Amino acid sequence: MLVCVLLTSLALGLEVNRAPMPRSAEPLYPRIDEQIAAGYPDYLRHAAPLAEDEEFLRRVYLDLTGTIPTAAEVREFLADQSPNKRTHVIDRLLESPGYVRRMVWFWDVTLLERRPDVKVPRPAWEAYLRGVVTENRPYDRFVRELLTSDGTTEKNRPAAKFFLERDLEPNLVTRDLARVFLGRNLQCAQCHDHPLVDDYTQEEYYGIQAFLNRSFLFPNAQDPKAVIAEKAEGDVSFVSVFDKSRKQNTAAPRMRGRQPIAEPKLEKGKEYKVAPAKDVRPVPTFSRREQLAGALTAADQPAFARNAVNRIWAMLLGRGLVHPVDWDHPGNPPSHPELLDLLASEFQAHHYDVKWLVRQIALSATYQRSSAVPAAAVNIPEQRYLAAILKPLTPEQLAYALFEATGQNDGDRANLPKLGPKGANAIAGSIDARLAPQLPQFRNLFAARPGEPQDGYSATLDQALFIKHAGTVRGLIGTRVAQLMKFTDTTKLAEELFLSILSRRPTTEEIGDVTAALQAATDRKTALEELVWALLASTEFRFNH
Repeated sequence: MLVCVLLTSLALGLEVNRAPMPRSAEPLYPRIDEQIAAGYPDYLRHAAPLAEDEEFLRRVYLDLTGTIPTAAEVREFLADQSPNKRTHVIDRLLESPGYVRRMVWFWDVTLLERRPDVKVPRPAWEAYLRGVVTENRPYDRFVRELLTSDGTTEKNRPAAKFFLERDLEPNLVTRDLARVFLGRNLQCAQCHDHPLVDDYTQEEYYGIQAFLNRSFLFPNAQDPKAVIAEKAEGDVSFVSVFDKSRKQNTAAPRMRGRQPIAEPKLEKGKEYKVAPAKDVRPVPTFSRREQLAGALTAADQPAFARNAVNRIWAMLLGRGLVHPVDWDHPGNPPSHPELLDLLASEFQAHHYDVKWLVRQIALSATYQRSSAVPAAAVNIPEQRYLAAILKPLTPEQLAYALFEATGQNDGDRANLPKLGPKGANAIAGSIDARLAPQLPQFRNLFAARPGEPQDGYSATLDQALFIKHAGTVRGLIGTRVAQLMKFTDTTKLAEELFLSILSRRPTTEEIGDVTAALQAATDRKTALEELVWALLASTEFRFNH
Protein backbone atom coordinates (compact mmCIF):
# COMPACT_ATOMS: atom_id res chain seq x y z
CA MET A 1 0.00 0.00 0.00
CA LEU A 2 2.77 2.44 0.87
CA VAL A 3 4.45 1.83 -2.51
CA CYS A 4 1.17 2.68 -4.28
CA VAL A 5 0.81 5.87 -2.28
CA LEU A 6 4.39 6.93 -3.04
CA LEU A 7 3.93 6.28 -6.75
CA THR A 8 0.69 8.24 -6.71
CA SER A 9 2.38 11.15 -4.98
CA LEU A 10 5.20 11.17 -7.51
CA ALA A 11 2.69 11.14 -10.36
CA LEU A 12 1.07 14.20 -8.83
CA GLY A 13 4.36 16.03 -8.56
CA LEU A 14 4.08 16.11 -4.77
CA GLU A 15 7.12 16.16 -2.52
CA VAL A 16 7.80 12.74 -1.02
CA ASN A 17 9.94 12.58 2.10
CA ARG A 18 11.94 9.38 1.74
CA ALA A 19 13.38 9.42 5.24
CA PRO A 20 11.47 7.40 7.85
CA MET A 21 9.39 9.59 10.08
CA PRO A 22 6.85 9.11 12.87
CA ARG A 23 3.32 8.82 11.54
CA SER A 24 2.29 11.99 13.38
CA ALA A 25 5.01 13.93 11.56
CA GLU A 26 4.07 12.79 8.04
CA PRO A 27 2.05 15.00 5.71
CA LEU A 28 -1.61 14.18 5.96
CA TYR A 29 -2.45 13.80 2.28
CA PRO A 30 -0.71 10.40 1.69
CA ARG A 31 -2.53 9.03 4.72
CA ILE A 32 -5.83 10.32 3.30
CA ASP A 33 -5.13 8.29 0.17
CA GLU A 34 -4.17 5.22 2.21
CA GLN A 35 -7.45 5.32 4.11
CA ILE A 36 -9.56 5.88 0.98
CA ALA A 37 -7.78 3.02 -0.82
CA ALA A 38 -8.34 0.73 2.17
CA GLY A 39 -12.09 1.32 1.89
CA TYR A 40 -12.53 -0.51 -1.42
CA PRO A 41 -11.06 -3.82 -2.61
CA ASP A 42 -8.25 -3.33 -5.13
CA TYR A 43 -8.98 0.39 -5.09
CA LEU A 44 -6.18 1.66 -7.31
CA ARG A 45 -7.09 -0.74 -10.11
CA HIS A 46 -10.71 0.40 -10.12
CA ALA A 47 -10.24 4.10 -9.40
CA ALA A 48 -10.31 6.81 -12.04
CA PRO A 49 -6.89 8.13 -13.03
CA LEU A 50 -5.73 11.51 -11.87
CA ALA A 51 -7.54 14.35 -13.58
CA GLU A 52 -5.89 15.92 -16.60
CA ASP A 53 -4.33 19.30 -15.93
CA GLU A 54 -7.28 21.23 -17.42
CA GLU A 55 -9.85 19.43 -15.28
CA PHE A 56 -7.72 19.77 -12.16
CA LEU A 57 -7.08 23.46 -12.67
CA ARG A 58 -10.74 24.38 -13.15
CA ARG A 59 -11.71 22.31 -10.11
CA VAL A 60 -9.11 23.76 -7.78
CA TYR A 61 -9.82 27.33 -8.88
CA LEU A 62 -13.54 26.91 -8.21
CA ASP A 63 -12.96 25.17 -4.87
CA LEU A 64 -10.26 27.50 -3.56
CA THR A 65 -11.19 30.85 -5.14
CA GLY A 66 -14.85 30.51 -6.14
CA THR A 67 -14.32 31.18 -9.83
CA ILE A 68 -12.71 29.73 -12.96
CA PRO A 69 -9.20 30.46 -14.27
CA THR A 70 -8.65 32.78 -17.21
CA ALA A 71 -7.60 31.40 -20.59
CA ALA A 72 -4.13 32.83 -19.97
CA GLU A 73 -3.88 31.06 -16.60
CA VAL A 74 -4.89 27.75 -18.18
CA ARG A 75 -2.28 28.15 -20.93
CA GLU A 76 0.41 29.03 -18.41
CA PHE A 77 -0.40 25.98 -16.28
CA LEU A 78 -0.44 23.63 -19.29
CA ALA A 79 2.93 24.96 -20.44
CA ASP A 80 4.50 24.53 -17.00
CA GLN A 81 6.68 21.39 -17.00
CA SER A 82 7.47 21.53 -13.29
CA PRO A 83 6.78 18.21 -11.50
CA ASN A 84 5.42 20.16 -8.52
CA LYS A 85 3.16 22.54 -10.42
CA ARG A 86 -0.04 21.30 -8.77
CA THR A 87 1.40 21.89 -5.33
CA HIS A 88 2.54 25.33 -6.43
CA VAL A 89 -0.85 26.37 -7.79
CA ILE A 90 -2.63 25.14 -4.65
CA ASP A 91 -0.25 27.15 -2.47
CA ARG A 92 -0.62 30.23 -4.66
CA LEU A 93 -4.41 30.09 -4.59
CA LEU A 94 -4.49 29.60 -0.82
CA GLU A 95 -2.58 32.86 -0.44
CA SER A 96 -4.74 34.74 -2.95
CA PRO A 97 -7.61 37.16 -2.27
CA GLY A 98 -9.84 34.65 -4.04
CA TYR A 99 -9.38 32.13 -1.23
CA VAL A 100 -10.57 34.69 1.30
CA ARG A 101 -13.63 35.44 -0.81
CA ARG A 102 -14.41 31.72 -1.28
CA MET A 103 -14.18 30.91 2.42
CA VAL A 104 -16.26 33.95 3.37
CA TRP A 105 -19.01 32.49 1.16
CA PHE A 106 -18.54 29.06 2.73
CA TRP A 107 -18.73 30.24 6.34
CA ASP A 108 -21.62 32.59 5.59
CA VAL A 109 -23.76 29.80 4.13
CA THR A 110 -22.67 27.25 6.75
CA LEU A 111 -23.43 29.50 9.72
CA LEU A 112 -26.36 31.65 8.54
CA GLU A 113 -27.91 29.49 5.81
CA ARG A 114 -28.83 32.60 3.83
CA ARG A 115 -31.06 34.15 6.48
CA PRO A 116 -32.05 37.81 5.90
CA ASP A 117 -29.67 40.44 7.24
CA VAL A 118 -31.97 42.08 9.78
CA LYS A 119 -29.85 42.82 12.83
CA VAL A 120 -26.33 42.80 11.41
CA PRO A 121 -25.80 44.36 7.96
CA ARG A 122 -24.17 42.11 5.39
CA PRO A 123 -21.13 44.38 4.84
CA ALA A 124 -20.24 44.24 8.54
CA TRP A 125 -20.72 40.46 8.69
CA GLU A 126 -18.63 39.83 5.58
CA ALA A 127 -15.90 42.19 6.81
CA TYR A 128 -15.76 40.16 10.03
CA LEU A 129 -15.52 36.88 8.11
CA ARG A 130 -12.81 38.32 5.86
CA GLY A 131 -10.78 39.10 8.96
CA VAL A 132 -11.27 35.54 10.23
CA VAL A 133 -10.16 33.98 6.93
CA THR A 134 -7.33 36.43 6.19
CA GLU A 135 -5.86 35.85 9.64
CA ASN A 136 -6.57 32.11 9.31
CA ARG A 137 -8.05 32.32 12.78
CA PRO A 138 -8.19 28.90 14.45
CA TYR A 139 -11.63 27.37 14.00
CA ASP A 140 -12.21 26.79 17.71
CA ARG A 141 -11.38 30.42 18.49
CA PHE A 142 -13.65 31.59 15.67
CA VAL A 143 -16.57 29.58 17.07
CA ARG A 144 -15.96 30.82 20.60
CA GLU A 145 -16.22 34.39 19.28
CA LEU A 146 -19.55 33.56 17.63
CA LEU A 147 -20.96 32.07 20.81
CA THR A 148 -19.69 34.58 23.38
CA SER A 149 -20.28 37.90 21.58
CA ASP A 150 -23.31 39.77 22.87
CA GLY A 151 -23.64 42.39 20.13
CA THR A 152 -23.29 45.34 22.49
CA THR A 153 -20.28 46.91 20.75
CA GLU A 154 -19.50 47.77 17.16
CA LYS A 155 -16.53 45.41 17.33
CA ASN A 156 -18.33 42.30 18.57
CA ARG A 157 -21.74 42.79 16.98
CA PRO A 158 -20.93 41.02 13.68
CA ALA A 159 -19.79 37.89 15.55
CA ALA A 160 -23.12 37.83 17.41
CA LYS A 161 -24.99 37.44 14.11
CA PHE A 162 -25.36 33.67 14.56
CA PHE A 163 -27.65 34.31 17.55
CA LEU A 164 -29.10 37.68 16.56
CA GLU A 165 -30.46 36.64 13.16
CA ARG A 166 -32.16 33.67 14.81
CA ASP A 167 -33.76 36.05 17.35
CA LEU A 168 -32.17 33.83 20.00
CA GLU A 169 -35.30 31.66 19.72
CA PRO A 170 -34.53 28.76 22.10
CA ASN A 171 -35.55 25.81 19.95
CA LEU A 172 -34.16 27.18 16.70
CA VAL A 173 -30.84 28.01 18.34
CA THR A 174 -30.65 24.64 20.13
CA ARG A 175 -31.28 22.78 16.89
CA ASP A 176 -28.76 24.81 14.91
CA LEU A 177 -26.03 24.68 17.54
CA ALA A 178 -26.19 20.89 17.47
CA ARG A 179 -26.51 20.69 13.70
CA VAL A 180 -24.01 23.31 12.55
CA PHE A 181 -21.27 22.73 15.13
CA LEU A 182 -21.70 19.09 16.15
CA GLY A 183 -23.29 17.50 13.07
CA ARG A 184 -26.22 16.19 15.12
CA ASN A 185 -29.75 16.87 13.91
CA LEU A 186 -31.64 16.88 17.18
CA GLN A 187 -34.82 18.57 15.94
CA CYS A 188 -37.07 15.59 16.73
CA ALA A 189 -35.66 15.43 20.25
CA GLN A 190 -37.47 18.63 21.17
CA CYS A 191 -40.61 16.62 21.88
CA HIS A 192 -39.27 13.12 22.53
CA ASP A 193 -36.26 10.89 22.05
CA HIS A 194 -35.74 10.44 18.33
CA PRO A 195 -37.91 7.50 17.18
CA LEU A 196 -35.31 6.24 14.68
CA VAL A 197 -31.98 7.43 16.11
CA ASP A 198 -31.35 6.07 19.59
CA ASP A 199 -28.36 8.40 19.94
CA TYR A 200 -30.51 11.57 19.71
CA THR A 201 -32.22 12.12 23.04
CA GLN A 202 -34.30 14.80 24.73
CA GLU A 203 -31.74 14.89 27.51
CA GLU A 204 -29.03 16.01 25.04
CA TYR A 205 -31.35 18.52 23.37
CA TYR A 206 -32.35 20.25 26.59
CA GLY A 207 -28.83 20.01 28.02
CA ILE A 208 -27.75 22.28 25.14
CA GLN A 209 -30.79 24.53 25.53
CA ALA A 210 -30.01 24.99 29.22
CA PHE A 211 -26.93 27.02 28.27
CA LEU A 212 -29.23 29.58 26.66
CA ASN A 213 -32.62 29.38 28.35
CA ARG A 214 -31.83 32.44 30.47
CA SER A 215 -30.64 34.53 27.50
CA PHE A 216 -32.92 36.81 25.48
CA LEU A 217 -32.78 39.77 23.13
CA PHE A 218 -32.94 43.17 24.77
CA PRO A 219 -35.06 45.24 24.60
CA ASN A 220 -36.96 42.76 22.39
CA ALA A 221 -36.49 40.45 19.42
CA GLN A 222 -38.24 42.84 17.04
CA ASP A 223 -35.73 45.64 17.57
CA PRO A 224 -33.12 45.54 14.76
CA LYS A 225 -30.56 46.92 17.22
CA ALA A 226 -31.34 44.31 19.89
CA VAL A 227 -28.47 42.91 21.96
CA ILE A 228 -28.11 39.74 24.01
CA ALA A 229 -29.05 39.91 27.69
CA GLU A 230 -29.28 37.22 30.35
CA LYS A 231 -31.11 36.51 33.59
CA ALA A 232 -29.47 34.96 36.63
CA GLU A 233 -32.17 32.38 37.22
CA GLY A 234 -34.34 29.92 35.37
CA ASP A 235 -34.11 26.20 34.64
CA VAL A 236 -35.11 24.05 31.70
CA SER A 237 -37.78 21.41 32.13
CA PHE A 238 -39.21 19.05 29.55
CA VAL A 239 -41.77 16.30 29.10
CA SER A 240 -41.78 13.58 26.49
CA VAL A 241 -44.99 13.54 24.45
CA PHE A 242 -44.83 9.74 24.65
CA ASP A 243 -44.76 9.72 28.47
CA LYS A 244 -48.32 9.14 29.65
CA SER A 245 -47.34 10.05 33.20
CA ARG A 246 -46.24 13.53 31.98
CA LYS A 247 -43.16 13.38 34.20
CA GLN A 248 -41.30 16.70 34.39
CA ASN A 249 -37.57 16.39 33.76
CA THR A 250 -35.02 19.11 34.51
CA ALA A 251 -31.88 19.70 32.45
CA ALA A 252 -28.67 21.41 33.58
CA PRO A 253 -26.26 22.92 31.02
CA ARG A 254 -24.51 19.91 29.59
CA MET A 255 -22.90 18.59 26.42
CA ARG A 256 -23.30 14.97 25.48
CA GLY A 257 -20.82 12.73 27.27
CA ARG A 258 -19.74 15.44 29.72
CA GLN A 259 -20.69 16.32 33.27
CA PRO A 260 -23.23 19.13 33.78
CA ILE A 261 -21.77 22.61 34.23
CA ALA A 262 -21.60 23.34 37.94
CA GLU A 263 -23.32 26.58 38.90
CA PRO A 264 -21.82 28.45 41.85
CA LYS A 265 -23.95 29.35 44.84
CA LEU A 266 -24.04 33.13 45.06
CA GLU A 267 -24.99 35.24 48.03
CA LYS A 268 -28.40 36.79 47.81
CA GLY A 269 -28.09 40.20 46.18
CA LYS A 270 -24.91 39.28 44.31
CA GLU A 271 -26.54 37.39 41.45
CA TYR A 272 -26.01 40.25 39.01
CA LYS A 273 -23.21 42.46 37.79
CA VAL A 274 -25.96 44.68 36.40
CA ALA A 275 -29.34 44.05 38.03
CA PRO A 276 -32.47 44.03 35.87
CA ALA A 277 -34.54 47.21 35.90
CA LYS A 278 -36.71 49.17 33.51
CA ASP A 279 -34.78 49.80 30.27
CA VAL A 280 -31.66 48.22 31.80
CA ARG A 281 -29.94 45.22 30.21
CA PRO A 282 -29.25 42.66 32.95
CA VAL A 283 -25.82 41.03 33.23
CA PRO A 284 -25.57 38.06 35.62
CA THR A 285 -22.55 37.34 37.78
CA PHE A 286 -22.52 33.79 36.46
CA SER A 287 -23.40 33.43 32.79
CA ARG A 288 -24.58 30.10 31.50
CA ARG A 289 -24.17 31.35 27.94
CA GLU A 290 -20.50 32.09 28.53
CA GLN A 291 -20.02 28.42 29.47
CA LEU A 292 -21.42 27.23 26.15
CA ALA A 293 -18.43 28.05 23.95
CA GLY A 294 -15.95 26.26 26.19
CA ALA A 295 -18.14 23.19 26.54
CA LEU A 296 -18.86 22.95 22.81
CA THR A 297 -15.26 23.47 21.62
CA ALA A 298 -13.54 21.47 24.37
CA ALA A 299 -10.74 19.17 23.27
CA ASP A 300 -12.62 16.19 24.72
CA GLN A 301 -15.75 17.06 22.67
CA PRO A 302 -14.97 14.84 19.65
CA ALA A 303 -18.06 15.85 17.68
CA PHE A 304 -16.80 19.43 17.31
CA ALA A 305 -13.61 18.72 15.33
CA ARG A 306 -15.25 15.74 13.62
CA ASN A 307 -18.08 17.89 12.27
CA ALA A 308 -15.73 20.67 11.13
CA VAL A 309 -13.48 18.40 9.08
CA ASN A 310 -16.49 16.57 7.66
CA ARG A 311 -17.97 19.84 6.39
CA ILE A 312 -14.68 20.98 4.84
CA TRP A 313 -14.24 17.54 3.26
CA ALA A 314 -17.76 17.84 1.79
CA MET A 315 -16.95 21.31 0.42
CA LEU A 316 -13.99 19.92 -1.50
CA LEU A 317 -15.08 16.36 -2.34
CA GLY A 318 -18.80 16.86 -2.94
CA ARG A 319 -20.12 14.77 -0.03
CA GLY A 320 -19.23 14.24 3.59
CA LEU A 321 -17.59 11.16 5.03
CA VAL A 322 -20.71 11.36 7.17
CA HIS A 323 -23.51 12.19 4.76
CA PRO A 324 -25.67 14.19 5.17
CA VAL A 325 -23.22 16.24 7.22
CA ASP A 326 -25.72 16.91 10.03
CA TRP A 327 -26.75 13.27 10.56
CA ASP A 328 -23.76 11.95 12.49
CA HIS A 329 -24.91 9.00 14.58
CA PRO A 330 -24.10 5.27 14.87
CA GLY A 331 -26.91 4.34 12.48
CA ASN A 332 -25.33 6.52 9.77
CA PRO A 333 -21.64 5.70 10.14
CA PRO A 334 -18.94 7.46 8.14
CA SER A 335 -17.92 5.85 4.88
CA HIS A 336 -14.31 5.78 6.17
CA PRO A 337 -14.39 5.86 10.00
CA GLU A 338 -10.62 5.74 10.46
CA LEU A 339 -10.13 8.59 8.01
CA LEU A 340 -12.67 10.80 9.78
CA ASP A 341 -10.96 10.14 13.10
CA LEU A 342 -7.58 10.88 11.51
CA LEU A 343 -8.75 14.17 10.01
CA ALA A 344 -10.32 15.27 13.30
CA SER A 345 -7.28 14.38 15.42
CA GLU A 346 -4.85 16.04 12.99
CA PHE A 347 -7.06 19.14 12.80
CA GLN A 348 -6.88 19.41 16.58
CA ALA A 349 -3.14 18.71 16.60
CA HIS A 350 -2.66 21.55 14.09
CA HIS A 351 -4.61 23.94 16.31
CA TYR A 352 -7.76 23.94 14.16
CA ASP A 353 -5.89 25.41 11.17
CA VAL A 354 -8.50 25.51 8.38
CA LYS A 355 -6.09 26.52 5.60
CA TRP A 356 -3.74 23.69 6.52
CA LEU A 357 -6.61 21.19 6.33
CA VAL A 358 -7.84 22.51 2.97
CA ARG A 359 -4.30 22.26 1.59
CA GLN A 360 -3.81 18.67 2.73
CA ILE A 361 -7.09 17.52 1.22
CA ALA A 362 -6.41 19.36 -2.06
CA LEU A 363 -2.96 17.74 -2.31
CA SER A 364 -4.40 14.24 -2.05
CA ALA A 365 -4.82 11.95 -5.04
CA THR A 366 -8.36 11.37 -3.79
CA TYR A 367 -9.21 15.02 -4.44
CA GLN A 368 -7.34 15.12 -7.74
CA ARG A 369 -8.95 12.11 -9.41
CA SER A 370 -10.79 12.51 -12.69
CA SER A 371 -14.57 12.71 -12.67
CA ALA A 372 -14.65 10.28 -15.62
CA VAL A 373 -15.69 6.96 -14.11
CA PRO A 374 -13.71 4.06 -15.60
CA ALA A 375 -15.70 2.08 -18.18
CA ALA A 376 -15.33 -1.12 -16.17
CA ALA A 377 -16.71 0.51 -13.02
CA VAL A 378 -20.41 -0.31 -12.60
CA ASN A 379 -22.70 0.73 -9.75
CA ILE A 380 -19.87 2.07 -7.63
CA PRO A 381 -21.28 4.21 -4.81
CA GLU A 382 -20.11 7.81 -4.55
CA GLN A 383 -18.89 7.33 -0.99
CA ARG A 384 -16.03 5.10 -2.20
CA TYR A 385 -14.40 8.12 -3.94
CA LEU A 386 -13.16 6.15 -6.94
CA ALA A 387 -13.81 9.21 -9.11
CA ALA A 388 -14.42 12.89 -8.47
CA ILE A 389 -18.04 13.67 -7.65
CA LEU A 390 -19.81 16.25 -9.80
CA LYS A 391 -20.60 19.33 -7.68
CA PRO A 392 -23.13 21.97 -8.78
CA LEU A 393 -21.64 25.43 -8.61
CA THR A 394 -22.90 27.45 -5.68
CA PRO A 395 -24.84 30.59 -6.63
CA GLU A 396 -21.76 32.67 -5.88
CA GLN A 397 -19.44 30.42 -7.90
CA LEU A 398 -21.86 30.47 -10.82
CA ALA A 399 -22.10 34.26 -10.79
CA TYR A 400 -18.34 34.81 -10.59
CA ALA A 401 -17.64 32.11 -13.20
CA LEU A 402 -20.13 33.71 -15.59
CA PHE A 403 -18.50 37.10 -15.18
CA GLU A 404 -15.04 35.59 -15.66
CA ALA A 405 -16.05 33.50 -18.66
CA THR A 406 -17.58 36.50 -20.43
CA GLY A 407 -14.52 38.71 -19.95
CA GLN A 408 -16.03 41.17 -17.48
CA ASN A 409 -12.86 41.21 -15.40
CA ASP A 410 -10.39 41.70 -18.25
CA GLY A 411 -10.43 45.49 -17.88
CA ASP A 412 -9.51 45.27 -14.19
CA ARG A 413 -6.58 42.95 -14.92
CA ALA A 414 -5.27 45.22 -17.65
CA ASN A 415 -4.23 47.60 -14.86
CA LEU A 416 -2.33 44.95 -12.91
CA PRO A 417 1.20 45.86 -14.14
CA LYS A 418 0.70 49.44 -12.96
CA LEU A 419 -0.31 48.50 -9.41
CA GLY A 420 2.87 46.89 -8.12
CA PRO A 421 3.18 44.26 -5.33
CA LYS A 422 -0.29 44.90 -3.92
CA GLY A 423 -1.90 44.74 -7.34
CA ALA A 424 -3.61 41.36 -6.83
CA ASN A 425 -5.46 42.60 -3.75
CA ALA A 426 -6.44 45.84 -5.47
CA ILE A 427 -7.76 43.99 -8.53
CA ALA A 428 -9.68 41.51 -6.35
CA GLY A 429 -11.22 44.38 -4.39
CA SER A 430 -12.23 46.14 -7.59
CA ILE A 431 -13.80 42.98 -9.00
CA ASP A 432 -15.66 42.22 -5.76
CA ALA A 433 -16.99 45.77 -5.51
CA ARG A 434 -18.35 45.54 -9.04
CA LEU A 435 -19.73 41.99 -8.92
CA ALA A 436 -21.05 41.76 -5.37
CA PRO A 437 -24.21 43.75 -6.16
CA GLN A 438 -25.05 41.13 -8.80
CA LEU A 439 -25.01 38.22 -6.34
CA PRO A 440 -28.52 38.60 -4.83
CA GLN A 441 -30.29 37.62 -8.06
CA PHE A 442 -28.14 34.47 -8.35
CA ARG A 443 -28.77 33.62 -4.69
CA ASN A 444 -32.51 34.11 -5.12
CA LEU A 445 -32.63 31.72 -8.07
CA PHE A 446 -29.98 29.10 -7.33
CA ALA A 447 -29.76 28.91 -3.52
CA ALA A 448 -31.72 26.84 -1.05
CA ARG A 449 -34.48 28.62 0.84
CA PRO A 450 -33.34 30.79 3.77
CA GLY A 451 -32.76 28.74 6.89
CA GLU A 452 -32.16 25.50 4.98
CA PRO A 453 -28.78 23.86 4.33
CA GLN A 454 -27.31 24.18 0.83
CA ASP A 455 -26.79 20.43 0.48
CA GLY A 456 -28.50 19.44 -2.74
CA TYR A 457 -29.08 20.31 -6.37
CA SER A 458 -32.42 20.99 -7.97
CA ALA A 459 -32.70 22.44 -11.48
CA THR A 460 -35.78 24.61 -12.04
CA LEU A 461 -37.49 26.20 -15.01
CA ASP A 462 -36.75 29.67 -13.60
CA GLN A 463 -33.03 28.85 -13.55
CA ALA A 464 -33.09 27.67 -17.16
CA LEU A 465 -35.00 30.75 -18.31
CA PHE A 466 -32.58 32.99 -16.43
CA ILE A 467 -29.55 31.49 -18.16
CA LYS A 468 -31.24 31.39 -21.58
CA HIS A 469 -33.18 34.65 -21.73
CA ALA A 470 -32.40 36.96 -18.81
CA GLY A 471 -30.78 40.24 -19.69
CA THR A 472 -28.16 39.68 -16.99
CA VAL A 473 -26.59 36.75 -18.84
CA ARG A 474 -27.32 37.91 -22.37
CA GLY A 475 -25.93 41.32 -21.52
CA LEU A 476 -22.61 39.79 -20.47
CA ILE A 477 -21.98 37.87 -23.68
CA GLY A 478 -21.07 40.88 -25.79
CA THR A 479 -17.67 41.43 -24.17
CA ARG A 480 -16.44 37.93 -24.97
CA VAL A 481 -17.97 38.04 -28.45
CA ALA A 482 -16.16 41.30 -29.26
CA GLN A 483 -12.89 39.68 -28.25
CA LEU A 484 -13.61 36.57 -30.36
CA MET A 485 -14.54 38.66 -33.38
CA LYS A 486 -10.85 39.64 -33.69
CA PHE A 487 -9.84 36.06 -34.57
CA THR A 488 -9.56 35.16 -38.23
CA ASP A 489 -8.23 31.65 -37.61
CA THR A 490 -11.23 29.49 -36.64
CA THR A 491 -9.09 26.93 -34.81
CA LYS A 492 -7.56 29.61 -32.60
CA LEU A 493 -11.00 31.15 -32.09
CA ALA A 494 -12.40 27.80 -30.93
CA GLU A 495 -9.47 27.35 -28.55
CA GLU A 496 -9.99 30.80 -27.01
CA LEU A 497 -13.73 30.16 -26.72
CA PHE A 498 -13.32 26.87 -24.86
CA LEU A 499 -10.40 27.96 -22.69
CA SER A 500 -12.25 31.12 -21.62
CA ILE A 501 -15.51 29.39 -20.71
CA LEU A 502 -14.82 25.70 -19.99
CA SER A 503 -11.13 26.04 -19.01
CA ARG A 504 -10.08 23.41 -21.52
CA ARG A 505 -9.02 23.08 -25.11
CA PRO A 506 -11.66 21.96 -27.61
CA THR A 507 -11.59 18.51 -29.14
CA THR A 508 -11.10 18.07 -32.86
CA GLU A 509 -14.82 17.41 -33.21
CA GLU A 510 -15.69 20.59 -31.30
CA ILE A 511 -13.36 22.65 -33.49
CA GLY A 512 -15.22 21.20 -36.47
CA ASP A 513 -18.58 22.14 -34.92
CA VAL A 514 -17.46 25.73 -34.32
CA THR A 515 -16.09 25.98 -37.86
CA ALA A 516 -19.30 24.61 -39.34
CA ALA A 517 -21.48 26.96 -37.29
CA LEU A 518 -19.51 30.02 -38.39
CA GLN A 519 -19.40 28.96 -42.04
CA ALA A 520 -23.16 28.45 -42.11
CA ALA A 521 -23.92 31.77 -40.38
CA THR A 522 -25.12 34.82 -42.27
CA ASP A 523 -24.17 36.99 -39.29
CA ARG A 524 -20.85 36.05 -37.66
CA LYS A 525 -21.53 38.12 -34.53
CA THR A 526 -24.89 36.44 -33.92
CA ALA A 527 -23.36 33.03 -34.45
CA LEU A 528 -20.63 33.77 -31.89
CA GLU A 529 -23.24 34.97 -29.41
CA GLU A 530 -25.04 31.64 -29.75
CA LEU A 531 -21.81 29.67 -29.35
CA VAL A 532 -20.86 31.59 -26.20
CA TRP A 533 -24.33 31.19 -24.77
CA ALA A 534 -24.40 27.45 -25.57
CA LEU A 535 -21.23 26.86 -23.54
CA LEU A 536 -22.44 29.02 -20.65
CA ALA A 537 -25.73 27.12 -20.55
CA SER A 538 -24.05 23.71 -20.73
CA THR A 539 -24.06 21.17 -17.94
CA GLU A 540 -20.26 21.18 -18.13
CA PHE A 541 -20.19 24.84 -17.12
CA ARG A 542 -22.84 24.45 -14.39
CA PHE A 543 -20.88 21.78 -12.51
CA ASN A 544 -17.46 21.47 -10.95
CA HIS A 545 -16.09 18.15 -12.14
